[in-house]
Amino acid sequence: MEKNKKIERKWMAHYIDAAEPGALEGSPNYVRLGKDLEEYSPELSANVEKTRNILGESTTLVTSYEKSGSVETYYAVVGDPLFERLQGIVDECKVLDGCNTTVVEVHMWEEEDPESGFPAVKDDAVIEVSSYGGDANGYQIPFNIHYKGAPVKGHFKADTKTFTPAEE
Repeated sequence: MEKNKKIERKWMAHYIDAAEPGALEGSPNYVRLGKDLEEYSPELSANVEKTRNILGESTTLVTSYEKSGSVETYYAVVGDPLFERLQGIVDECKVLDGCNTTVVEVHMWEEEDPESGFPAVKDDAVIEVSSYGGDANGYQIPFNIHYKGAPVKGHFKADTKTFTPAEE
């Protein structure tokens, strides 16, 4: 993408693993968020510490972030792995490890490496279903994603939906 050009929203891709926790290790089932979703903006709630020393000087530090995002419009579609995962949380009132997942944010505006894919960041997360039902437009299951704050940089191949951590 050429420099000084605004990035269209579609080039920041968000994928969530729809596989059940405990499924065969190494076999995530990434689904891209976006269908019927007009907005998705993960919020960064910063923990800010301010101190003042005896000289009257102030120091401000950002010590951590609590990141979360809200998927307000999610229409259930039979056969969609994310629907099956969310419905399982609803039907079984899953808690603790039953809500664990991973998310990958893919920078599709950056140059894609033919071997490894697009630059991306993967994080562990938790799914919180906030309600289910909806209006006459269709069955909806809105949910929140709570990131655990252990991001791993790497690359994501959109065609195979695989994430590879960067070598250090």
